[in-house]
Amino acid sequence: MRKSKNIFIIIFGIIIIVLLSLALIIRDDTILIDKDEFDKIITSDNIRRIVVDDGYIYINANNERYKIARDLVDLKNINNIAIEVVKHSSLDKILGNIGIIVLLLLGIAVLINAFYRIFRRDSIKVNSPQTQVKSHSKNVIDDVSFDVANIQSNIKFNDIAGIKEVKDDLLEIIDYLKNPSKYQAMGIHLPKGVLLVGPPGVGKTMIAKAIAGEANVPFFYQSGSSFAQIYVGVGAKRVRELFYKAKASAPSIIFIDEIDAVGRARGGNRNDERETTLNQLLTEMDGFEDSKGVIVVGATNRIEILDSALLRAGRFDRRIYIDLPDFEERVKIIELYLKDKNHSVNISEIAKQTVGFSGAAIASLVNEASLNALRKNANIITDDDFYLSRDRVAGGVKKQLSFSEEEKNILALYQAAKAISAYWCDIDFDKISLIGDGIKQSDKNIFSKTDLINRIKVSLSGNVVLEMNIGETYTNCIEDIKTAKEIAREMSENYAMSERIITDFNDIEKILEQVRDELKVFFTSAKGALREVQEILLKNEKITKEELRDIFKREMFI
Repeated sequence: MRKSKNIFIIIFGIIIIVLLSLALIIRDDTILIDKDEFDKIITSDNIRRIVVDDGYIYINANNERYKIARDLVDLKNINNIAIEVVKHSSLDKILGNIGIIVLLLLGIAVLINAFYRIFRRDSIKVNSPQTQVKSHSKNVIDDVSFDVANIQSNIKFNDIAGIKEVKDDLLEIIDYLKNPSKYQAMGIHLPKGVLLVGPPGVGKTMIAKAIAGEANVPFFYQSGSSFAQIYVGVGAKRVRELFYKAKASAPSIIFIDEIDAVGRARGGNRNDERETTLNQLLTEMDGFEDSKGVIVVGATNRIEILDSALLRAGRFDRRIYIDLPDFEERVKIIELYLKDKNHSVNISEIAKQTVGFSGAAIASLVNEASLNALRKNANIITDDDFYLSRDRVAGGVKKQLSFSEEEKNILALYQAAKAISAYWCDIDFDKISLIGDGIKQSDKNIFSKTDLINRIKVSLSGNVVLEMNIGETYTNCIEDIKTAKEIAREMSENYAMSERIITDFNDIEKILEQVRDELKVFFTSAKGALREVQEILLKNEKITKEELRDIFKREMFI
């Protein structure tokens, strides 16, 4: 039965092809002309033949075939040219109409055959467990809603305070989005991806929106978790949709918040869906053309867990580190949030009391202070409102770092030691702040023993200085101690940089103790520079490499 139906379809198709071929061969392909064109042709010397039927006069001339309505021409005026009179067949018209009908029937036959095959296949496989699972997974993939609508951001850099250094890094990207042809004409290629790295609440999402707002381009926002699904294929499909729409709206910006949810390093605990999604993301970023004007902005506070392929040149090859705001930045942030409020607040004093607060925490603090004033039925916000609200924000669910004066002194001394040690050991950094060292990861592939010892010195310097000056060590050293131990362990066990090839814990301890002894000698000679750097950190909450260079020139302690 099935074979006979297939044979019928084949024969039917052959008949259609033959009929359509005849129609193409016999069809009337003459050019219809008017009286003036006829007069021009009839006076030329290129006429080969004139044929007349009941309705038209046909002329073969200039390697073309023309026709004109017989009623428009008086045949008596055609001289010296032989005229053939025939009864012209309308077979071509008939075949043209037949061709349309045949095509219509062919389309209906194909649809009927397609539906027959689909329903027959489903009826055979409907009871198969594998088919049921695949059908369910496909329906899930097709039915999962995914909003990739673009947002026209109205946020500007002036709406965000305390990001001057970040703003400088992004200005050329904004200019590129505004004037891509200027850069392309000079063969300049900007980074395809920009990675914003920093702790929660420092304004990474706001910065991405400001880029789109300044450049006046569409902004496509997605969180990394929106790509993570339990069904294989959903995440990759969403990545394709996101990039497709961004390219269609280019120039545009794709912002992926918490990109570590999808960009975590592969290997270890294998997850096929996450790896498929990551592979699709890598593929899409490689597929960009510079002329498209699409830039991907990612945000994370855990860059150390991102896959190395995501960070290589040609993908997220520009990284912008955003620290918690220092004193001057906090002043500007508080001023921004109080701009439209009636207040009598000593902004500088409030900024001093909010060390360790992120931009989001300061926004929450200003809002809590405003609510506190409202509860008192006061029409003005005062310092007391901030002091009463500070503990509520600092001790709430989203707890932020908040330091007493004693803790600030300890932190300033600790960070001053790390700053001096990093500068002396030639470890690269932009700035050392009260709550972060800003030390960059080295781009070397091969490290000497001296390189690793210097890294240990920077990690242990704060702890050594606190013990020398206060007689105590504190818990803020936890990450640095962990780093020092790990480097010493690798030196002993992996690189044979200790006294013995076959090592144990004693070799690790000996490296650390040797570094501690050297640091004590060093900082005994550096007391003046140490105090000066500490004072700068207490006042400005940060110190740059240039400021350290000036201090070293003055002190010359070694």
